[in-house]
Amino acid sequence: MTTFVITVPGTFLTDITGSTRSTLERALASQHTDVSESEGLDLLTLHEDNTFSIRLEVEAPDRYEAELNATRLLTAALREAGIKEADAPLGPPAVTGIDSDL
Repeated sequence: MTTFVITVPGTFLTDITGSTRSTLERALASQHTDVSESEGLDLLTLHEDNTFSIRLEVEAPDRYEAELNATRLLTAALREAGIKEADAPLGPPAVTGIDSDL
């Protein structure tokens, strides 16, 4: 298995509160570990225009599965934070880092 850092962009179509943001970050915290932190990557970057980027680490056999897993994790975390899927459309995930023993 390989550890992939996946960046998923999106846009919040409604304003999110500080507590909603904290809930979202807590729900995803376990997916933001050594690789991301050693590279100085923030879990969530929120811009003034309500666009955002989430960076998650996922274990997967290949890039395709990593991107799918990251999107599933983010979708579940958004739901947990009370953010409807229609209020936070996601863009295409992208591999932005790889840590492998190969």
